[in-house]
Amino acid sequence: MIACGALAREIIDLIEMNKWQHLDVTCLPARLHHDPQLIPEAVRKKIRAAQGDYEKIYVLYGDCGTGGLLDKVLEEEGGIERIAGPHCFSFFMGNDAFAERSDDEITTFYLTDYFCRHFDKFVWQALALDRRPDMAEFVFGNYTKLLFMPQVKDEALEFKAQEIADRLGLQYEYKFCGYGDLLTAMAAP
Repeated sequence: MIACGALAREIIDLIEMNKWQHLDVTCLPARLHHDPQLIPEAVRKKIRAAQGDYEKIYVLYGDCGTGGLLDKVLEEEGGIERIAGPHCFSFFMGNDAFAERSDDEITTFYLTDYFCRHFDKFVWQALALDRRPDMAEFVFGNYTKLLFMPQVKDEALEFKAQEIADRLGLQYEYKFCGYGDLLTAMAAP
């Protein structure tokens, strides 16, 4: 399995919980989400490095802003499958459930466990808001709500998600999602 680093903790949890000995996982850095155009070729390199060593290669990445280029690379590399969905928010909630809600939630900022846990470094510092907090309104001004959709129940993360919503001036909502479609996708390969 070739996966996004933002999913590493959840993937390890699922492997351990289900005793899936048949899976080897390699992750690409989560920071690639800051430059999604780099994701397809990074995945291609991992595929080529693994070819010949495995019976099947599977990709645990949503499209993640590649505009279909990831799927094009997967087709070029022999029709390699990936988890369905545009991004992890969708497959954690369940792609069907996310699709039903997404049109009504265009102004929602989503947080998974990973993005909540690493918000300060991955979002706040990466966007230089630690140096220019006055720009937060520019970056987040079109959002009205923060939806925390955790994979595990953790009061400290829930508190942090509420703090992030408060910092951004957004209404806070909590919807426990668990592992969603990630669980079934990992069981299939």
